[in-house]
Amino acid sequence: MLEEVEERITELEIRFSHQAQLIDELNEVVTDCNLRIDQLQKENRILREMVKSLSPEMLESPDE
Repeated sequence: MLEEVEERITELEIRFSHQAQLIDELNEVVTDCNLRIDQLQKENRILREMVKSLSPEMLESPDE
């Protein structure tokens, strides 16, 4: 009985360790994605301003 409990605890510790590692890896991916999204938003804003300055008479489409 005690051996079974120890085995179950060991298995839970192993699973916990793997899940903690996966969470860390996922967090890194999400953080990288957020940084990239921020960068793309800045680039998009700059490009929109450039286009707007090149042709100020153009009206924005209703979709924007």
